[in-house]
Amino acid sequence: MGYYDPYSPDFPFTIGIEEEYQIIDPQTWELRSYITQILEEGQLILREQMKPEMMQSVVEVGTHVCRTSAEARAEITRLRSVIAGLAARKGMTIAAAGTHPFSSWLAQEIYPHERYFGVVNEMQDAARRLLIFGMHIHIGVPDAEIGIQLQNVARYFLPHLLALSTSSPFWMGRLTGFKSYRSIIFSNFPRTGIPGIYNSMAEFQSYVDLLIKTGSIDNGKKIWWDIRPHPIFGTIEIRMCDIATRVDEAVALAALVQAIFVKLYKLFEQNMTFRVYNRALINENKWRAVRYGLDGELIDFGKQKALPARSLLRELVAFVDDVVDDLGSRKDIEYIYRILEEGTSADRQLAVYHETGDLKAVVEQVVRETLEGVPVDSPGAPR
Repeated sequence: MGYYDPYSPDFPFTIGIEEEYQIIDPQTWELRSYITQILEEGQLILREQMKPEMMQSVVEVGTHVCRTSAEARAEITRLRSVIAGLAARKGMTIAAAGTHPFSSWLAQEIYPHERYFGVVNEMQDAARRLLIFGMHIHIGVPDAEIGIQLQNVARYFLPHLLALSTSSPFWMGRLTGFKSYRSIIFSNFPRTGIPGIYNSMAEFQSYVDLLIKTGSIDNGKKIWWDIRPHPIFGTIEIRMCDIATRVDEAVALAALVQAIFVKLYKLFEQNMTFRVYNRALINENKWRAVRYGLDGELIDFGKQKALPARSLLRELVAFVDDVVDDLGSRKDIEYIYRILEEGTSADRQLAVYHETGDLKAVVEQVVRETLEGVPVDSPGAPR
């Protein structure tokens, strides 16, 4: 039972969350290349939990290892609070959305580090345009071999998770027609998207080793798939999602991902499994999620029918229902029903834009939602 009890020392299915925030000037609602002004103080407080990203208008944070969704909530709230407080002391604020509605990638400054200069030198404008913001969810696994088998199955659910997290309908002042334009921008990078099926960890490792040997990459962190075995942490990392705007949304997504992995492992223990689907089929659903989000249809490959995304997501919540009480995450997962009813951040952003015609009003709303329920202990901080 230790594998299903998050408070047991044997529990492997831990949660870790990385979030990438926008640094916003509340006078103009533009992105500001400002990470260097808050980085030193931030790392004194958060140490390795805060780090720069390639663009200086991005700040990345990572939670400690969490056993429950409640612990993840406390961590995300604390990290947003600290970063927002640091930003507020410099007259800035933060926002959580997959793209900024109108700031241009042409105006962004690269963080001065050889790693990022190397990426830009190799990727050129594909890297310079990478003004996007994601949420990565790490799930611990019993061992690497089980992890790769769980990854093979869990790939099917990635479009469902993206549909729940969409927060990037705008790009450089344009209404893109996509719910997750972040996904379109990131697809210009190599080694992204839905991975193929790997029959063993050794097969996956031989792929990584070949790329290193041939000079394609220098380490496994440059495998940027939507789901991957993390080369350092030993987790399975889900990289599909746009960053969730509200804390409640982020926690609900993390709780759902944890429940999916525990449910799949429980099936494995009973000598059963979910079907493993071809990458080309899953990509059909990814396109639908990127384009339409919750308002579109996803394909149920078992029934060979396209069904409303909301219907399949209700089925997914029901699929994991028998493990959520063991995990203590029922309340957090039930928030998914609110997302299905009210829409995602992308839907709310679009509603504000259609009502006001003002992209600055969209940013203002995103900032407000980013800090909902987050105490910001700094004079002049948005509340």
